[in-house]
Amino acid sequence: MGVRNGLSVDVEDWFQVGAFETTIARSDWDGLERRVEANTDRVLALFEEAGAKGTFFTLGWVAERHPRLIRRIAEAGHEVASHGWDHARVFTMTPEQFRTDLARARTVLEDAGGVAVTGYRAPSFSIDRRTPWAHAELAEAGYRYSSSIAPIAHDHYGWPDAPRAPFRPLPDAGLIELPITIARVLGREVTAGGGFFRLLPQGVTDRAIRTANAEGKAAMFYFHPWEIDPGQPRVHAAPLKSRLRHYARLGAMAGKLRTLLAAHEWGRVDKVAERAAERFA
Repeated sequence: MGVRNGLSVDVEDWFQVGAFETTIARSDWDGLERRVEANTDRVLALFEEAGAKGTFFTLGWVAERHPRLIRRIAEAGHEVASHGWDHARVFTMTPEQFRTDLARARTVLEDAGGVAVTGYRAPSFSIDRRTPWAHAELAEAGYRYSSSIAPIAHDHYGWPDAPRAPFRPLPDAGLIELPITIARVLGREVTAGGGFFRLLPQGVTDRAIRTANAEGKAAMFYFHPWEIDPGQPRVHAAPLKSRLRHYARLGAMAGKLRTLLAAHEWGRVDKVAERAAERFA
């Protein structure tokens, strides 16, 4: 068996994504068609087919409305982790607001799943140099790990000079940060997952995972349930760039995921964090 990589799903609905945050108001969310439960069930079926376990970083907003989905995730042996309450980026909050967001989401997730929540991923990888207090808040709240940093330059997110391997962001706490894996294509750095995985040739992500594994490191891969849903509603009022990013190649995503799952060893992110913590002990 090779290195077991982190398999993660950011559980949010089609209208909750960063690409539409200036087009669709949060106050309108409850009036929109919810597709996250059916799409996440499709992801669960894909994972069962591949014999893979993963981590579902889930919005508290979703868990409150779909508690049985959270229970199914946990009962299938996957990790339930937090993606915050309603996809607000961390750098838009004060430390006090972040603390409230963490507690609200965790309470709903734990009640729905019947399991402890010890992992966190910031919406849109929004822990960066603007939030020097965020890791301390996570540690104080009792989180064991975070996977909230994308060490690249991007117009929506990124912390280019952040470490690219697991690290302890605080000298006096055991919290582990697991940055998302970075791939290279035509001299540009991109994240190994999400839209880049959907839009670019499969080999780009495969190569990034193999490179990490050859160095004895676990890769960190992510995607969203809405990315396997070509039938989702179209937001015609969104900027063209956002629409191109969001809707391109949705029909190809499930097949690409099946191929990727079969090509590498996968596991829950909390297990990756445990192995990283052992190296710092």
